[in-house]
Amino acid sequence: MPSRPIHQVIADRTFVCVPIDMPVRAVTQLMQDYRQSAALVTEHGVLTGIFTERDATFRVLASGLDADTTPVGEVLTHNPQTITDDRPFGHALHMMYEGGFRHVPVVSADGRPLGLIASSDALDLDALQFGEELIRREEIAVIL
Repeated sequence: MPSRPIHQVIADRTFVCVPIDMPVRAVTQLMQDYRQSAALVTEHGVLTGIFTERDATFRVLASGLDADTTPVGEVLTHNPQTITDDRPFGHALHMMYEGGFRHVPVVSADGRPLGLIASSDALDLDALQFGEELIRREEIAVIL
């Protein structure tokens, strides 16, 4: 699992990507619609930052900002650590562990967003492997 390239982990997966001037409420509504815990924020198509549920809670809600008028660019996390899609998934997990964060934007060589890796992806892959193992065991039980 950790040696799988990131492009396999994010293949055919949607992610939320928004312009820097979009209001926070619109961003969080997209996050809700797509069941995502973070959005990648761009300026002229290049990644500028990441906006997470935590940013919405602490930088907007707890600060008393108006989500309808506050642009996401004022409350995002600037210059997040990123990874390219040819790297192994385990490298992204290590980055998250070392940095104490739960999301890593996946970008092209020129900084354009390609996807998003979340710490929960490790659980998704483990659950998939667990399911496959259960099927194998059931098949063996039928044979015996």
